[in-house]
Amino acid sequence: MKIICIGRNYAKHIAELENERPESPVVFLKPDSAILPKKNPFFIPPFSNDVHYEVEVLVKINKVGKHIAEKFSHKYYDEIGLGIDFTARDVQKECKEKGLPWEKAKAFDGSAVIGAFYPKEQFDLEHLSFQLYKNNTLVQDGNTEVMLWKIDALIAYVSQYFTLKKGDIIFTGTPAGVGKVVENDELKGVISDKEAFNIRVK
Repeated sequence: MKIICIGRNYAKHIAELENERPESPVVFLKPDSAILPKKNPFFIPPFSNDVHYEVEVLVKINKVGKHIAEKFSHKYYDEIGLGIDFTARDVQKECKEKGLPWEKAKAFDGSAVIGAFYPKEQFDLEHLSFQLYKNNTLVQDGNTEVMLWKIDALIAYVSQYFTLKKGDIIFTGTPAGVGKVVENDELKGVISDKEAFNIRVK
């Protein structure tokens, strides 16, 4: 399986990081080794002093697809989840300044938190609310209604470049409110009032 991530999909997040608004989805990958094992804490890597949380709605692909038309995208997933794209912001900044790829900042071991998945029929995907709490304080409050590219559009776009396979997971982008984690932080993700994950930072 592969993890396909979308960057800059919420206007306010683009603004908070002072990035340029893209004309098409920003796509990058994480290897399966980036997945944080269930019930494990997240360990801040020794090469970064500025790791940020980024909560995101996740989509799990249910069958093989290539060059998928947007009107058929809904047939390629049955489940929706929530996760975190951990980002070594200091490393990313250095990479961006040098025009280098972001993998060191985005794809390191443990950088992908994958929470619980739920049947998509339980949600209004056009107006899906989700939150991240850090030490019981709300830090990110998102809704899919303000995505620049919605889920079905993302599946169609990504499938132009990568064959999607059963079990692949798409991270659909993070809303505003990203911030640094420190040791002993507790991060809880909630999607439509359902707790999707709860992890400790070490």
